[in-house]
Amino acid sequence: MRILDKEIEIDYKNRINRVFEFIDENLGSDLSLSTVSEIAFFSPYHFHRVFKFITEETLNEYITRRRIEKSALELKHKTIGISEISTNCGFNDNSSFTRAFKKYYGVNPTEFRKQNPNRFSKIRQLESKNGQEYPDYEKYICIVNNHKKWTKMNANIEIKETPELSLAGVTHIGINGVENGFEKLIKWANSKALLKNPEAKIGRVFYDSIKVTAPDKVRMSIFLITNEPFEVEGEINKLTINKGKCIVGRFEITSNEFEKSWTGLFIWMNENGYKKSTENPFEIYHNDFREHPENKFIVDLYIPIE
Repeated sequence: MRILDKEIEIDYKNRINRVFEFIDENLGSDLSLSTVSEIAFFSPYHFHRVFKFITEETLNEYITRRRIEKSALELKHKTIGISEISTNCGFNDNSSFTRAFKKYYGVNPTEFRKQNPNRFSKIRQLESKNGQEYPDYEKYICIVNNHKKWTKMNANIEIKETPELSLAGVTHIGINGVENGFEKLIKWANSKALLKNPEAKIGRVFYDSIKVTAPDKVRMSIFLITNEPFEVEGEINKLTINKGKCIVGRFEITSNEFEKSWTGLFIWMNENGYKKSTENPFEIYHNDFREHPENKFIVDLYIPIE
């Protein structure tokens, strides 16, 4: 596909964002090309070309990957049977599910679950997309204990009822170049004087887990919390985080300590008997790290729970 006019490209990205949301909400349902293309208001032929241009994946490749990633999370976090997981994630039978799963992770679902024993932790520092075996039990427990100690020293953790949050957001795919997403949002917010409001906060919501999704495919939205009315403009879209109960960890950390912080918070969740809900984890920042004497972020990490 030829290079697009900037306004056309932004319009296409916004349409594909609607498709991402629709697919996430309907992974167990029919997601044929004709069904999905209607969500983006494209003909099937044109949609196929646009989707590949934006995502660098065909629609079928994207849907299969998302279904496999969802199944991996369910294998790791739930005790339900593999057949039920297969059905939940939109596969017609166990054999097709097993083939697709093994092609993606290098092991079948049963072996993947054995390598990710639920009784130890909900999330692990050493998890791998390719089915790599973990270190021995004692070494693993040592790693978990170190995370627990680090989290206790560096976090203030509470259970909070969080209100519904109205957001202005911009979608970013991949962990590289994420600063561009922040720059787009902040530039737009400054042009509307939205950051002058003392209640305004910048944050980030994650739609994928880096534990099962390749780094260049992880999808997120960088957002601004604002109760002031605004119009959708360019890549800026309206988002909502639903009200609910969350584990909230307040951290003061450097940029390379975010993964450790998230891992520690999920371990805390598991150790204290909580279960993650279907809502997406998110972060809210309370400072500009560039103004901190040690270039640290003061940030709240939120895990929605049942």
